Amino acid sequence: MNLRLKPLLAVALAVATVAAAGTAVAQQAPKPEQLIKWRQSAYQVLAWNTGRVKANVDGTYNKEDVIKASNTIAALANSGLGALFAPGTETGKGWHETTVKPELFTDKKAGEVAAAFNKEANELAKVAAVGDVAAVKAQLGKLQGTCKACHDDFRKKD
Repeated sequence: MNLRLKPLLAVALAVATVAAAGTAVAQQAPKPEQLIKWRQSAYQVLAWNTGRVKANVDGTYNKEDVIKASNTIAALANSGLGALFAPGTETGKGWHETTVKPELFTDKKAGEVAAAFNKEANELAKVAAVGDVAAVKAQLGKLQGTCKACHDDFRKKD
């Protein structure tokens, strides 16, 4: 190795080590309020995209719009949303006061409902790619059923 490159390599390695250590410190666990904000935001994006699919199956059908919205729903469903329901987020305020019932954090049914949501979201993306309006509408109903099941059991009534 060129002797002039050794000091440069050593400096580069030192800088990379310091940067990695700084990143580890910066990646501390988010505060509950931040998790609640992210959770509320994610579910607003889900609601908006679900509404886009519904508008298409109830009105003029645009296959590309349905595919985009369905893929977004599936991506969020598979993104690890459960991590946004960390201990300490059963009460508190994000953009607004959380509407999650404390039972969500202890009831084993919550995991089943989440798994059903993921399954139906992934299926919606598959069905949307085919473009059969009736099949998309039926699958949207299944997806919305999982949303309703979660809201019925784990969301405080307004």
